[in-house]
Amino acid sequence: MTKAADNSPYQKPCVAVTGASRGIGHEIVKEFHTSGWEVFTLARTPFSQVCPWAEGIVKHIEVDLGDKDSICAAAQALRQQLGGRGLNALVNNAGISPKTKDGGRLTATETSLETFQQVQMINLIAPLMLCQELLEPLEQAKGSIVNVSSIAGTQVHPFAGAAYAVSKAGLSALTRELAFELAGRNVRVNAVSPGEIATSILSPGTEEMVERDVPMKRLGSPQEVAEVVSFLCSSKSSYVNGAEIPINGGQHL
Repeated sequence: MTKAADNSPYQKPCVAVTGASRGIGHEIVKEFHTSGWEVFTLARTPFSQVCPWAEGIVKHIEVDLGDKDSICAAAQALRQQLGGRGLNALVNNAGISPKTKDGGRLTATETSLETFQQVQMINLIAPLMLCQELLEPLEQAKGSIVNVSSIAGTQVHPFAGAAYAVSKAGLSALTRELAFELAGRNVRVNAVSPGEIATSILSPGTEEMVERDVPMKRLGSPQEVAEVVSFLCSSKSSYVNGAEIPINGGQHL
């Protein structure tokens, strides 16, 4: 495709979102679709039938983010679907947070090395690999990368385990490194750091914690996260690079 065609006003911008099948990721996908973007979804599960657009099924790529070969294959499939177009945005949203057998917080000393490595692979190494594998189309479109971190990356959390916290702290550091490195290649890299968001996987006791620790005294909504992610991928944030925006009602204070 020629440069002129790639910059055509009739060409929809393209975004790839990982972990798009539920919760915050699904809301991010809906936000971009509503805003007129061409959305590619990457998830471990098949295309979700609750997605509001039929064409999404052919733009869905199944990937195991815990497997390096699967990540490389998914990135290659995405590049093929782009057909020479640039990638305007990559949203690294997928992540796992293992619990104890009774659903409690998994501490550092009781986390097996196998579990610890799996969490780092999915939450931290997979985003890095996707950035590496998709750098060419991102650079072509002067695109934006948004990493979904967590409040657990900066403070001990009563529900998020140690391996998860370490992975999110690493993702924040990776965001800074990539932002510094890729700015000269016209690719911006930022992060969002959600706190307590109303999804189907909230831990018991969250409401009491919100009342105690969140100045705004309420849960956030997935839509409130999605709107900030969308902003960071848009031209409205064209001079924002290397930032991490907390979305937690003031909980980090």
